[in-house]
Amino acid sequence: MRILVSLLILVSLSILANDYNKTENRTENKTNNNNTIKLVVLGIAQDAGYPQLNCYKAHCMPGWENPTLKKLATSLALVDESNKKKYLFEATPDIRQQMYNLHKIAADDEYSLAAVFLTHAHIGHYTGLMHFGREAAGTKNINVFAMPKMKQFLINNAPWNQLVTLNNIAIQDLINNQKQSFNDSLSVTPILVPHRDELSETVGFKISGPNKTVLFIPDINKWQKWNLDISEQVKAVDYALLDATFYANGEIPNRDMSEIPHPFVEESMQLFSNLSATDKSKIFFIHFNHSNPLLQANSTAQKNVELKGFNVAYEGMELEL
Repeated sequence: MRILVSLLILVSLSILANDYNKTENRTENKTNNNNTIKLVVLGIAQDAGYPQLNCYKAHCMPGWENPTLKKLATSLALVDESNKKKYLFEATPDIRQQMYNLHKIAADDEYSLAAVFLTHAHIGHYTGLMHFGREAAGTKNINVFAMPKMKQFLINNAPWNQLVTLNNIAIQDLINNQKQSFNDSLSVTPILVPHRDELSETVGFKISGPNKTVLFIPDINKWQKWNLDISEQVKAVDYALLDATFYANGEIPNRDMSEIPHPFVEESMQLFSNLSATDKSKIFFIHFNHSNPLLQANSTAQKNVELKGFNVAYEGMELEL
């Protein structure tokens, strides 16, 4: 009888220990989930936003008549919850609204803006820097990461050079394919891509978080012009946010679209047609011109993209890294 009682006591103690360990594991997992890095999409439109200045055609009018349908220029943010830092990709003309939207997710009094990354010197990607200046926020030494030509463009041209001389921004050097590490869980690597480089070179970024990686290429010429195989690049990451400025050739009437040689979404989907379903699901199209039907919710174009296994990025979208 004593032996039976002893066995029952031992079993009970074992069950209690297992329950305690499970509780500890749940607590630990909860803590780890709070120490995450997430990517937030702050804008999805081409440089000029949606609707575009002087566009009163049928595709733009919904944006004028219903402010909730307006779309901001393409921008991303990273929120590092464990280190209480946030990072901005692209300083767009819509930076005021985008920084407020980011503030609602990662408040300024809790998260510091650790860095701004610029891809190139077209208006939708850097002109928001003006809001760091003396007439606006009057910031102090905001780290702005830029490639060599982009850096020279900023320090040699007004009004951007005033931001440098007044120490509103502090330009940090980027080098092609050289990783910038910010902690053990976060790094950013610039990758040169072919584009219209009148004022600076153009890069995309590979962003590596603690568990997942993102390829961000908002602007590029035709994929075939790149010295890298975009399909292989997609396979090597967990998410790919890719240039989808135009859905199809002929989208802009009376304009030779060879002058603006972005990859059309129809071309990209054909190029990626041989990818596995898993790899296709990594792709999120972004950077839509005002004429692109992917801006219109539930459009035939959106349904076609999703039917073929791809995704359409949207403002407020979050991806955990």
